[in-house]
Amino acid sequence: MNRTDALDVVRESIACVIPDADLTSVGPDDTFREALEMDSLDFLSFIETLGERTGIRIDDEDTPQLTTLSSSADFLVARTQ
Repeated sequence: MNRTDALDVVRESIACVIPDADLTSVGPDDTFREALEMDSLDFLSFIETLGERTGIRIDDEDTPQLTTLSSSADFLVARTQ
């Protein structure tokens, strides 16, 4: 998976959890959980959706790496190489 594909999957996964999210207002290094006002259940749903869409196992200790679009994409790229 390349970085562009990873960013697309992250955005699509967020959109599945928060369909009315304005992802255009979220920069690559913005903490999207704060920017989109995701609560803990939304974030958990995002993690589950991301794992299902990519087939990548995401453990609890991985979640701190999944706070921005950029870091989430980096995580996915690293896990697929």
